[in-house]
Amino acid sequence: MKTRIGILGYGNLGRGVELAVSKTRDMELAAVFTRRDPSSVSVVSGVPVVSVSDIDLWQDKIDVLILCGGSATDLPKQTPVFASKFNVIDSFDTHADIPVHFAKVDEAAKASGHLAMISVGWDPGLFSLMRALTNAVMPDGKDYTFWGKGVSQGHSDAVRRIPGVKNAKQYTIPVEAALAAVRNGENPDLTTRDKHIREVFVVAEENADKDRIEAEIKQMPKYFSDYDTTVHFIDEETFKANHTGMEHGGFVFRSGVTGENDEHHHVIEFSLKLDSNPEFTSSVLVAYARAVKRLYDEGQRGCRTVFDIAPAYLLEMDGSEMRAHLL
Repeated sequence: MKTRIGILGYGNLGRGVELAVSKTRDMELAAVFTRRDPSSVSVVSGVPVVSVSDIDLWQDKIDVLILCGGSATDLPKQTPVFASKFNVIDSFDTHADIPVHFAKVDEAAKASGHLAMISVGWDPGLFSLMRALTNAVMPDGKDYTFWGKGVSQGHSDAVRRIPGVKNAKQYTIPVEAALAAVRNGENPDLTTRDKHIREVFVVAEENADKDRIEAEIKQMPKYFSDYDTTVHFIDEETFKANHTGMEHGGFVFRSGVTGENDEHHHVIEFSLKLDSNPEFTSSVLVAYARAVKRLYDEGQRGCRTVFDIAPAYLLEMDGSEMRAHLL
């Protein structure tokens, strides 16, 4: 029997999940849930589009609900609520708030007898795994993570929620000198501001206070306040012409030493270059949704992160296929 997937939220991420599920043999999309008028939402797959107010009627028809809202305001509220009704998975990416988010979701999932996963994507997610693996292999070393150049969905969403903002796109850009120093094994001491700059392009509502908008962006904690941030105000035509792409990527490094006298130096590098940030993130979510269903069937309950999931649970292959083709 195929794993029945539900999608909550049909934006860029939700559409990406729909496409990713269509490429699997062991999953099927059951429904899309929306806060909008369902009649206004047209989905590629043709599955039912259901008002979120009716989601409780689907509790016995969904194996895993994939939450596709934003980390700024949606997921902190949605994930604990829906973990009390469904097995759920989200892409919560506000790194500093992950421990608190985990605790709330874990409590809700355990109380209701469900399994949840949070912070699934490429960072947090795949990059988190790389940091864990490289720390285990080379304990005497330093970690570095660089993002971009690319579009941050979470940061762009956070800007769009500022009153007076009609549309916005945020680009994260690595500082090239810092990136080169790490790649060369120099083990530099870098602050948050040393590693990245942020560039924001905003279409403001007519007569909006642009000075206030710029100040709110630059002072936003956990998103922009620790970075050198440049804000550009542009018209809607320029935005559509130059800022509709969703590319992203990044690098994880572990730089360290081995040997009796630390004489051997090593640099581990893992990188991603993505044409579509939401579609790639969606693909990671769908792979881990497979794991959620399998682990739930084995009796696991509560909340998990990527650290807790063995790779074998992510693949459609069985053990013999993995050993023959991937080991």
